[in-house]
Amino acid sequence: MKLALPIAILVLTILLIAAGLSGPGRYSGTVGIASGSALPGFTERATTPEQALANFMLDVQKHNWDRAFSTLDKKAGATKAVFVQEWTGSNGGLLALSSLERYDARPLHATDSEAQMRVRLHWTTPVGPVENVRDFRLTRQGQQWKIVWDETPPPKVPAQIIPVNYLRWDLVGGGAGEEWGSNNVDAPHVRIISMNAVDSAEGSIVMGEVVNEDTIPAFVNVNATLVDAAGNAIDDETSFDKIDHVLLPKQVSPYRIDFPHISLGRVRNVRMDVKATLVPASSDPVIGVMNQKLDTDAQGRRVLQGDLMNQSGQTVNIPHVIVSFYDNSGKVVWVSDGYVERALLPQSSEPFAVELPNSLAGKVQNFHVVVDQYSLGKT
Repeated sequence: MKLALPIAILVLTILLIAAGLSGPGRYSGTVGIASGSALPGFTERATTPEQALANFMLDVQKHNWDRAFSTLDKKAGATKAVFVQEWTGSNGGLLALSSLERYDARPLHATDSEAQMRVRLHWTTPVGPVENVRDFRLTRQGQQWKIVWDETPPPKVPAQIIPVNYLRWDLVGGGAGEEWGSNNVDAPHVRIISMNAVDSAEGSIVMGEVVNEDTIPAFVNVNATLVDAAGNAIDDETSFDKIDHVLLPKQVSPYRIDFPHISLGRVRNVRMDVKATLVPASSDPVIGVMNQKLDTDAQGRRVLQGDLMNQSGQTVNIPHVIVSFYDNSGKVVWVSDGYVERALLPQSSEPFAVELPNSLAGKVQNFHVVVDQYSLGKT
């Protein structure tokens, strides 16, 4: 009799576990949001679209490429190598240096045989957190759901000769320690040509444009200090990566300086400071900006989107797009930036998109796009 109660509890526990594992597998079209981290539960038989997508995202996070590729409903000609490259990047691009931290998924459409899900991917990258959105189509095959994989092959550029006729500025006469940012010559003449301070949900933002008025290239950084009514400094910040740091002669770049959690109501004055240093530079690689237009993306956000065309014979590993938006008086009302995930191969193009707050969409009459770039093996 002493063992009756423990045995009854054990039997009841086993029955409850069995009932949970053998529950209904039919997808009922539930409209919810699924989130995944590094260790979501893996289900061997994906009997719902959510399970199939969760299994797939877990395999992608853990780089289980064999299992991820084997569970796809592949279109003709799909290859594992291209599939892996789609997720890991190549040629030193930003995606090749990033890892998938987590995802959020929600169904867009579902029937008993087909479903479409939208996934917001959260990446950890060397330039900070990056998000993008991808839609997946799933089909039911028997009792299991699979992701339909439409392969996008990498661009193939034919062998060709690209003439090199770009301008280049070399720095000579300094020591080895002065090759980058020499202090033994006069600094280039750089000037801030506009400044606008605005409030945002995240804090205060100081933005505008800066120009290199000299005949030599300059490495530029813009700093700002917020001052209260008593003349005391509230905070000081720098433009960091929200600027094209290396400006060629007569080149203009947007800049943006963020002050998180500081309301503009506390600010009486803004002190600006621009620092310029002479550096060697060249006008290559030449990156063209094409098909620019303001549009609405799949999430309902206003974005400026277009294509970057690498017109040179060099690979650009990480393209960085910075955009200044103007109202009808020519005033800079917003500065936004974004990184392109994939490397920009010679004579090839990649899409880009930068966000514009919906509240400003009606005020924007024009914009100016600048492309910064980071290439392996270069300073």
